Amino acid sequence: MLSCASIRAQTSLTPESVIPVRPLTRAARPPCPEVQQPLFRVPFLVAIALITAFGGAILSAQSMLSASVGFGAIEVGGWRAFPAAQTVDADPYAKAHRAKAGRLLYGSAEGLQFTALRDSKGLALTGTCSYRLFGRTPVSRLWTLYAADGAGVPLSAGPDLPVAKNSQRILRQRDGSFEISISRTAKPGNWLALPDTGAFQLVLTLLDTPAAASTGLSGLEMPVVEQTGCGQ
Repeated sequence: MLSCASIRAQTSLTPESVIPVRPLTRAARPPCPEVQQPLFRVPFLVAIALITAFGGAILSAQSMLSASVGFGAIEVGGWRAFPAAQTVDADPYAKAHRAKAGRLLYGSAEGLQFTALRDSKGLALTGTCSYRLFGRTPVSRLWTLYAADGAGVPLSAGPDLPVAKNSQRILRQRDGSFEISISRTAKPGNWLALPDTGAFQLVLTLLDTPAAASTGLSGLEMPVVEQTGCGQ
């Protein structure tokens, strides 16, 4: 049986110096890893390319779903809503986002949900600061307000603390406007308790409102979110 060194020596000889030798049978060939390596190189490179391609596509889709609930957003006074995300005309990203989150959204005749991530000056909302929400909401039979994290999960400030408000249980001015204090410490009047957290968003849901229809999106009057201080 010839060794790997003998095979290398034979393959390195010039044509003039080649001495005819008996071909090696399958049983007589020694195992040479460096000779067999090219046989596995191509499938290995193909597998790496496929894993990279599919992995990149999956990560790209996940990033897109996490960044937005779809197209067709409307923004009024810092509040954003996606009316098309809850209809049969929703784009593929909106449908995929809805399926991934496992949520049942309101129909166009039921309501519309707005979110605010920044105050009136464009600064991100954070639990280390206090805010004042004032003004009016669009016409609706009922509206609710609560603070949520980036994924839309409601925040809990502790037992027996007001972590949500609705239009039926809120103090108003004579002209129908209202003011809500949003902070970690208790405030007189309408107070929405915040936990000691980082960035958050306000979620305002309008139920049975003409704003959910395409004809009611123009001229909406939304409440203003104003920062009143930080570290309080």
